[in-house]
Amino acid sequence: PPAEIGEDEPQRFLDGVACVLDYLRAGDVFQVNLSRGWQARFDAPLDPAALYARLRQANPAPFAGLFAGEGWAVASSSPERLVAVHGRTVQTRPIAGTRPRFPGDDDAARIRELVGHPKERAEHVMLIDLERNDLGRVCTPGSVEVDELMTVESYAHVHHIVSNVRGQLRPGATPGEVIAAVFPGGTITGCPKVRCMQIIAELEQVPRGAYTGAFGWLGRNGDMDLNILIRSAEVRGDTASFRTGAGIVVDSVPGRELDETRAKARGLLRALVPEA
Repeated sequence: PPAEIGEDEPQRFLDGVACVLDYLRAGDVFQVNLSRGWQARFDAPLDPAALYARLRQANPAPFAGLFAGEGWAVASSSPERLVAVHGRTVQTRPIAGTRPRFPGDDDAARIRELVGHPKERAEHVMLIDLERNDLGRVCTPGSVEVDELMTVESYAHVHHIVSNVRGQLRPGATPGEVIAAVFPGGTITGCPKVRCMQIIAELEQVPRGAYTGAFGWLGRNGDMDLNILIRSAEVRGDTASFRTGAGIVVDSVPGRELDETRAKARGLLRALVPEA
């Protein structure tokens, strides 16, 4: 277990949500993803592979991976795909809409409430439109479609609303152009992206590091599959850190958004603090 573990001051996040709500009411933006951090320090250097194994057990996810360098590593249990290319087909799989999941919960009731909630539906559809626009930059006109709409995926600690957007790449579109079109993911910045990133920088006041970046694989033929680095921990020596966020819209309740960041942190905390 860690020698010490701490989370960012909750009030700072609540104050940030209040500022975002002011921007939303002014019509400056439509949605902003605001995040907060946790840090753990251990008595000895962490073994990234061991942490990754615990993370896989505590929070299984389809886009998990371990990326290690000299003295640092990123261990990810991400549920979200940023972009995949296979042949001429490109797709992105945005997540927007979350509810916590607890042992003994009535999963069916929790899911019904999630998918039936007007706020969650409106936020999700808005972000689908953003992703359609992103793919449209590199796709043949008219080929972009939503082939899976508002599916619920249930993980160890949360339920998520997920959709899939795909299109056919225009001739000559390069892997770099594809990544530039979709990065960073709209679900972890907000809408519109650039203004949201400015607001995030103003309110979070620290670099996000690997959080909300991406990793995956890229083939010589241009095929690729990249995740979004959420539910992911950065390891440097005897310290580990991670961030979680929540999408803020005009009718968000600050306390509930704080609870969402904690629900998303549970799998990472369980990997770092086995008794958590």
